[in-house]
Amino acid sequence: MGDAGAMGRHPPWLSGRERERTRASSNREPRRRRRREREATPQQRAKMAPKGANKQKKKTKTFVLDCARPVDDKIMEIGSFEKFLKDRVKVNGKAGVLGDSVTITKDKSRIVVTTEVEMSKRYLKYLTKKYLKKHNVRDWLRVVASNKDRSVYELRYFNIADNEAEEEEE
Repeated sequence: MGDAGAMGRHPPWLSGRERERTRASSNREPRRRRRREREATPQQRAKMAPKGANKQKKKTKTFVLDCARPVDDKIMEIGSFEKFLKDRVKVNGKAGVLGDSVTITKDKSRIVVTTEVEMSKRYLKYLTKKYLKKHNVRDWLRVVASNKDRSVYELRYFNIADNEAEEEEE
């Protein structure tokens, strides 16, 4: 019939110009070269970046866990809770390796967690609940955010007396 090489690559109804266009599109090198030419150089990127973007301030967050009520009633020990947090808090996916970025200190009946890395307040609530469950006091204590300061969690008792009064009324 005709040239086997030409028929195998392109349909016979394409004109010569259309065949050239399909050959050029199958060759990817010119497109790659164009893409490389379009990319900005490091000097150009530095000019485009907003001023002050290179300097990142370390943001420190401080969370407080107020354990005054259970510690006063001698239900839990503040030292064991501090040790539990130091062993369990994860920094960059590793538990117990706090480094300089996270500090956990106790102050009478409060635990203060200061962090320079991203850490959620909810994570501390999760760990507090885990500690309470481990020491079998989760049934009597709950972790509540303070009304006065939102960076403070308080350990409070469930209102058992109110529930007993309601049961007696029924």
